[in-house]
Amino acid sequence: MKFLMLVVVDPSREGTEEPPVTIQEWVDETYGGGKAVDGDRLRPPSDAKTIRRRNGSVNVTDGPFAETHEWIAGFDILDCADMDEAIQIASRHPMATSGIIELRPAWPLDLA
Repeated sequence: MKFLMLVVVDPSREGTEEPPVTIQEWVDETYGGGKAVDGDRLRPPSDAKTIRRRNGSVNVTDGPFAETHEWIAGFDILDCADMDEAIQIASRHPMATSGIIELRPAWPLDLA
């Protein structure tokens, strides 16, 4: 089962708690163990564009879709047996300590 793991920065929590592992250790464990299949950092919100199509017109605005002090900094695609395994892996990510990790199960179109 695939999960999208969004890595969210929360500037108000930076440096408040020591993570259980370094990012390199997490990458080595997760990608080396075959539980993560893809992922990357994302450029900051200042480089983002939001696109909306309304009444036949396309509206493009700068920045993320919502006003917030938190922002999505990266993502990983996990391939796990179930949500419990995905939670265990995500909870070891260093940003779970100083940011937020959001897990979303994939919903393949052929299973809609």
